[in-house]
Amino acid sequence: MTGRTPVLSVRNLSVRFLMPGRRRVAAVTDASFDVAAGECLALIGESGCGKSVLASALLGLLPGNAQAAGEARLSDIDLLGADERTLARTVRGRLIGLVPQSPAAHLTPVRTIRSQLQETVAALTATRGRAALRTAAEAAAARAAFPADHLDRYPHQLSGGLAQRAATALALVGDAPLLLADEPTTGLDRDLVDRTVDELRRHVDAPDPANGTGRALLMITHDLAAAERIADRVAVMYAGRIVELADATAFFGSPGPRHPYSRGLLQALPDRAFTPIPGMPPELGDLPDGCAFAARCDRATAACSAPPPMTGTVACHHPHVPEDVRA
Repeated sequence: MTGRTPVLSVRNLSVRFLMPGRRRVAAVTDASFDVAAGECLALIGESGCGKSVLASALLGLLPGNAQAAGEARLSDIDLLGADERTLARTVRGRLIGLVPQSPAAHLTPVRTIRSQLQETVAALTATRGRAALRTAAEAAAARAAFPADHLDRYPHQLSGGLAQRAATALALVGDAPLLLADEPTTGLDRDLVDRTVDELRRHVDAPDPANGTGRALLMITHDLAAAERIADRVAVMYAGRIVELADATAFFGSPGPRHPYSRGLLQALPDRAFTPIPGMPPELGDLPDGCAFAARCDRATAACSAPPPMTGTVACHHPHVPEDVRA
């Protein structure tokens, strides 16, 4: 990240789930990163690696059997230490806008999309009056490419893609300093994926009236094409740990990622080698003592039986260096 003041600063964030039989599941371990105003950080990795758990920790939405440690600061608020009143009245919607991974579960089933948008506009902005609220709700829907002729429908009458667009529209209403988008392109065709991420990018780039700088975006995604289109930096997560932080241009272009897992993710894409990473990720409740990726890695040696330190921007005993890259 550049020298800009971070909107979100996370240090050594860990989340453990307490399971029956006193078993502990290490869902997130020592995650550290910043996201600055005007920046998009894309958090990528296979399903089950802990990305959405990290997002839930930032919003105070972890289940009762979870224990979070470390620090996550948004402005002057300690998100991990904040009480529910602060999170509900100050953070969610106002300081952090959420595009949820399961939008249908976050939409009120007995109210139309229009009424939910109007209520959100009234709660998060200074807009008042029936006509003004109606106009603002329609403008919010248009930002997320939600069709105006579907505004008076209920969530159960929407496809998965339309529900995703409705959730995105709701998340953008408050123009929050930080937007947290958890799989925001789920269920969308390619054209709508591009339109959605472009709107998220505009949200990041638009000056925040409060400070004159842009807003920050943390996007959790499996869609590497979407990440390449929008991200300034990339954080790669594996088995609950961030194993690489990289500039997006270098990550997707030259010299490419340094961690073998990151390179495997790119090589699995259809427009690249279309070669899957062998094997399966380890269970978070049964992680090895050393490098969690070693069993799937063709660069592994005896040194990988010890945990790899985060050296600079990559956690690996045998990271790729530019000399390793072949045209």
